[in-house]
Amino acid sequence: MSNNIRNQLNIQLIIFVVFSIVPTFNSFAQVAVQNYPEVTKNLKEYRIQVENNSDKKMVELKSIIPGLVYDIRYATTNNFMHRKMYPGKTNYTFLRKPAAESLLNVQKELNEKGLGLKIFDAYRPYSVTMKFWELVHDERYVANPAKGSGHNRGIAVDLTIIKLKTGDELNMGTGFDNFTDSAHQVFTDLPKEVLQNRALLKSTMEKYGFKALETEWWHFYLPDGDKFEVLDISFKKLKKIS
Repeated sequence: MSNNIRNQLNIQLIIFVVFSIVPTFNSFAQVAVQNYPEVTKNLKEYRIQVENNSDKKMVELKSIIPGLVYDIRYATTNNFMHRKMYPGKTNYTFLRKPAAESLLNVQKELNEKGLGLKIFDAYRPYSVTMKFWELVHDERYVANPAKGSGHNRGIAVDLTIIKLKTGDELNMGTGFDNFTDSAHQVFTDLPKEVLQNRALLKSTMEKYGFKALETEWWHFYLPDGDKFEVLDISFKKLKKIS
């Protein structure tokens, strides 16, 4: 066989292989793209969504919940990432209207007992979830951006209970963002006081429609979150229109 014929056959083989692989690669790529949620990134699109469904309005929590205390950890370095994930002056946060109204009812009931709520985190822009994933590629600790999170949808909140007179947190056995078994809802090898405090938080949140995340005593969310879009709108922009 001459070199020219051999070269032509090699070229034909390469072309065959390439065109056989490309459709398969494209199929995988399309599946990967489809697995990621659609993300609302601008106020115009968000406003249209709210006009069509008022439940999608993002409410600044202190604007409707008297006495609420903020400790927005990701606006500080006091978090498991040990870095600021939100702008440093972020001292406000949001939830969708139904979640905010439910949280108001929780606060009212706790106030009758001389207690109140402290918020560690609520709405989280999708781009921040992406940053979490880049730094900690582990679904045990951070949400997979391929799914989006309840925080991105404005229906999840991280919180604890405080005493109104002193502002002290009730003892929950671990701090916020503790990634050990002892932070799980079903973990019972804890002092009676801690179990009672956790039970109070969980039962009160569930009474007003929230569900508990089994691996984090502080994390609660409204069910059927998929009906709310994943948002990637900055705190500052939402504050201007809230």
